Amino acid sequence: MRWLISLGFILSMAAVSHAQSTWPEFRGNSGSGHADQADLPIAIDESVVRWQIPIHGRGWSSPVAWNDRIWLTTAREDGTQRSVICVNREDGAVVHDNVILAESDPPFCYPANTYATCTPIVTADRVFVHFGSSLTACLDSETAEVLWRREDLRCDHHRGAASSPILFDGKLFIAFDGFDVQYVVALDAKTGETIWKRDREINYGTDNGDQMKAYSTASVIDANGRPLLICPSAVATIAYDPSNGDTVWTVYHGGMNASLRPVMAGNQLIITNGSGSILAVRVDGRGDVTGTHIDWSEKKSVPKKSSPLVVDGLIYLNSDDGVISCREAETGEVLWLKRIGGEYAASPICAGGYVYFFSVGGDIITIRPGRELDIVAETKLGDGFMASPAVVDDDLILRSKSTLYCVAKSALAGSASKR
Repeated sequence: MRWLISLGFILSMAAVSHAQSTWPEFRGNSGSGHADQADLPIAIDESVVRWQIPIHGRGWSSPVAWNDRIWLTTAREDGTQRSVICVNREDGAVVHDNVILAESDPPFCYPANTYATCTPIVTADRVFVHFGSSLTACLDSETAEVLWRREDLRCDHHRGAASSPILFDGKLFIAFDGFDVQYVVALDAKTGETIWKRDREINYGTDNGDQMKAYSTASVIDANGRPLLICPSAVATIAYDPSNGDTVWTVYHGGMNASLRPVMAGNQLIITNGSGSILAVRVDGRGDVTGTHIDWSEKKSVPKKSSPLVVDGLIYLNSDDGVISCREAETGEVLWLKRIGGEYAASPICAGGYVYFFSVGGDIITIRPGRELDIVAETKLGDGFMASPAVVDDDLILRSKSTLYCVAKSALAGSASKR
């Protein structure tokens, strides 16, 4: 049975690597931020906006897409209403805009966060939305009808929720790393019922809940033909067996408030710890692998919010304080770095042979990837980006603080639609 699961995992990864019409979850089909076959504009500004629409409320969740439907979440600033929005990719027309949760007394959310920061997941027939401990729900992707909902998965996020769910092998995986309790849960994607739930078996070295919370999104990786669910937390990252939640290995790396999604670079797993450190871990271990499987760890110009991007054995990062850099994945050696200014939270993407960085102030930097820095465009669009982009076919979907944009080379042939 195990080899069937592994084979299914490998085949599913091979299939999504060629899919261009979907960007189903945070950071895309493989969770790596890649859309290698896309043909996007190099310079991103108003001239290549195919359409744009305002988004009511406030939310840092990233857009996801399946063919011609784009999905995102938003909320009132005070959290009393949470909404799910669906937009037609062809013209920006709003298909659905539904309030899915109303709370008269929502939990506290730090002003830098929002009540709609967790990115949804979309499949051919379902949409999964997550608002932390307040609500996890499954919707019909055609009608937006709620098929199931869970409001009993509790924790004190303390400063608001931010971990996004992921989908694998019919299970929805979510990390609840709160101030009070810390656990990972696997839900049946069809019914919403709990398949397994595991408390974090981590020695945090403190009883201060503020040092235990985290906001990371998990990844499923292929470890020599075996799928592993990689779930970063404060202080440590745990690799689980996704079928039953058993712990396979744990690596301690320090840090707190981690918000990354880990990515593979060859045989190494690249992790940032939320406190300015990045490390590479070999994934074939068992038990506590801290002393045996960390190949390197570095601290120079490492982001605390955005996830790493790996292209051809090189790691690209945009630090919170406006430094972009490139490292050798095998050794961690810094090949180049440049202070470009501004503030960064969104994760970079690679599309059509270029790497794109998006700042909180709206600046967009395009580089040609390589061992030497080659900036090919420096532009600006909108009022700034907290959400990470989506790429569908040859369209770049950008969510700014107030607006949803569809960007494409085709916009140069005609005037952009303004809604």
